[in-house]
Amino acid sequence: MRQGGPQLDVNALLLAGRADVVETDAFRTFNFARDNVPGLAIAATFQKDLRALLSHPGVGNDTLAALKGKPILIGAAGRTSFWQWLKAKYGYSDDQIRPYTFNFAPFLADKNSSQQAFITSEPYAIREAGVDPVIHLLADHGFVNYSDIVVCLPKTAAERKDVVQRFVDASMKGWKSYLTGDPAPANALIKKANPDMTDDKIAYAIKVMRGAGIIGSGDAKALGIGALNADRWNGFYKDMADC
Repeated sequence: MRQGGPQLDVNALLLAGRADVVETDAFRTFNFARDNVPGLAIAATFQKDLRALLSHPGVGNDTLAALKGKPILIGAAGRTSFWQWLKAKYGYSDDQIRPYTFNFAPFLADKNSSQQAFITSEPYAIREAGVDPVIHLLADHGFVNYSDIVVCLPKTAAERKDVVQRFVDASMKGWKSYLTGDPAPANALIKKANPDMTDDKIAYAIKVMRGAGIIGSGDAKALGIGALNADRWNGFYKDMADC
């Protein structure tokens, strides 16, 4: 196991043979097809994308439609992914964008502003700062992106089929156990790898994932955790290509 992160080019690691399997998102997965390089999506841990917009309560920003024309803090990566979808669906424009640097101060200072977030982290921190934000989970408004997609090389899947299957089965069994059983052993490893994580932060993330159906909703209801549906996959690709 190797730790990833938003600054790490996991596609390059996979193609270079430095990893047998990587965890990535739909947009990086689409890049395999765009660049005509080998890459095979074999599971989607999250049926819903964790990305959301957060707004202040009590100022009329209770829907995504209401945010049109108002300032929204968006990071560089978001501007080429979910922001394009928001523009196409809700008529947002680039002049609404304010830079998001993972600093909550600009959002807290301007009640008319909104900001991007992962529902498992930023809402917790912002509540700690005294604001109970309105949470607009994009997945609940038509952004049907799979997330935490497990990808390997087609050659690996063909030549080591049994190993790949066992890896996927074990990973999805682990997620089910984590969300429905005792998370303490995994939490200990999480806190060891990231000392900034606390029991309260982790408990919040677990509660949110359960409540929002991040892992167990959608195709996972019938096909099990990790399910991928070709029609949904193709539909999301078309939606983004049309943006």
